[in-house]
Amino acid sequence: MSTSMTRQEFLRSIALGALSLQSVEELATQWAPEKNTMTQQNDTFSDVIIIGGSYAGLAAGLALGRSLRKVLILDAGEPCNRQTPHSHNFLTQDGQVPAHLGAVARAEVLQYPTVRLRRLWVNMVQAIEGGFQVSGAGAEVFQGKKLLLATGVKDLMPDLPGFAESWGISVLHCPYCHGYEVKKQELGVLANGETAFEMVRLIAHWSSGLTLFTNGPLSMEKAQVEKLQAKKIRIVETPIRALEHQAGHLQNIHFVDGSRQTLKVLFARVPFTQSSSIPVELGCALTEQGHIQVNDFKKTSVPGVFAAGDNTSPMRAVAAAVAAGTMAGAMINHELIVEEF
Repeated sequence: MSTSMTRQEFLRSIALGALSLQSVEELATQWAPEKNTMTQQNDTFSDVIIIGGSYAGLAAGLALGRSLRKVLILDAGEPCNRQTPHSHNFLTQDGQVPAHLGAVARAEVLQYPTVRLRRLWVNMVQAIEGGFQVSGAGAEVFQGKKLLLATGVKDLMPDLPGFAESWGISVLHCPYCHGYEVKKQELGVLANGETAFEMVRLIAHWSSGLTLFTNGPLSMEKAQVEKLQAKKIRIVETPIRALEHQAGHLQNIHFVDGSRQTLKVLFARVPFTQSSSIPVELGCALTEQGHIQVNDFKKTSVPGVFAAGDNTSPMRAVAAAVAAGTMAGAMINHELIVEEF
């Protein structure tokens, strides 16, 4: 593969699908540090430090790189959709493999000479005069005027054998992301109470036969139960022992009474926590649901700190993360302009 590919040739190759995942990653590596115009002396200082290099962080990095800002993206390399085979609802990339999307995004962002990407888990962030100091593994220290938290969230899996292994593959959280691919099949919902009613109502029209698994005694208002019964939604209250799967592809649900039910797709909603403790340690306010509280410009409650992506919103989709990151990048640049002009 030629190492002298221009930006226009690169984008054309992506559009035509002419680049392999390995080729894109190679280009990202080639366009990173050695093509960077910043001197080694300034390597530890940036206009903006972005913690999290998935879709929101990279989108912000792109907007800031095009704004001629010195940007450092620090990423641990653990996107939440790493088990998901395909990503949907993202125009021009519908059905693409998430790893490919990430590789293409990194290669595009790292074409801009003022943007750097480091594989690093951030241990600590503290406010200093004029900005923030960020510490990572290996006692590395970086400083920046502004901080963007694109740290994502961590799903908390139930103590149910087979669930975590199937998460994002056949145990799904979002019909908008995955519903079309399983349309007209017999589907299951694992939930109880108000959440169960809302999930069943949301998913029912994708399915030719829907079963609600409550994993214990049903907890739902009588009117809601009657509505489910009127819609011929089957309700199974027997506690679940395990999910049988093959490489994450669900085969059967096994119950504690020894019975089982064949099922290929199960929708579930699990609780989450912030992937990083840094937002709370910095003093960022959280919403009642546990997301970082931001305004329309992606500002947090802490001056100089912005946030974007899954850590700020229940709309967990690639398109939403990219949009949020782009907004954050533009607003950070605008804030810098106001302070400098």
